[in-house]
Amino acid sequence: MSEKNPFGISISPAKLRSKAKDSSPQTVARSDEAAEKHGFVDRDAKKRRGRKPSPRTGQVHAKVMPDVAQDIAAEAKYRGVQQGVVIEEAWALYKAEKGL
Repeated sequence: MSEKNPFGISISPAKLRSKAKDSSPQTVARSDEAAEKHGFVDRDAKKRRGRKPSPRTGQVHAKVMPDVAQDIAAEAKYRGVQQGVVIEEAWALYKAEKGL
């Protein structure tokens, strides 16, 4: 029997080296073409699905007295808008009054 194990892996640093993969556009195109022939298809989403992001992303979680919360809710319901719209308009009036 020989001294070396034919199934052994040499772990010396000199023998374990990585090689850069060829990622040229031609090579990638050839591999994609071969993959499609064998039934592999790109599963990445082609376009973003779902709702469009809202421009109203800032959230204010103000704790107010119950009577103030009821007044804001009532005004929003009366006008047919969200409570945030009432708060935005109140802030705009405040800024106009202060000259900001």
